[in-house]
Amino acid sequence: MLEVCLSDFTKGLAEITAAEDAAQSEYEVTTQDNKEAKVAKEQSVKYETKEAAELDKAISEATADRATTQSELEAVLEYFEKLQGMCVAKPETYEQRAERRSAEIAGLKKALEILS
Repeated sequence: MLEVCLSDFTKGLAEITAAEDAAQSEYEVTTQDNKEAKVAKEQSVKYETKEAAELDKAISEATADRATTQSELEAVLEYFEKLQGMCVAKPETYEQRAERRSAEIAGLKKALEILS
């Protein structure tokens, strides 16, 4: 009977040892995978942080360029309005033409009186 118990304990010890060895190797594999994943994620964070900083810099440069271009555009449009006011002929209104012709007719009538 002791031999049977010894055999059962030996068999149980062998099973427990095998299970523990399998668990140990699985733990080591999982630990190594986690280390590799951690390194990969740290590198990803590093590159994404660098990319975000570059994008922020590009945004600030583009904003400054836009502000400069907008001020130049406003100056050009203002100058264009001045030129357009000086170069484009504005038609006289009816009131202005009527007044000018009335003054011209009055002047001609006065000249006619002087000549008569």
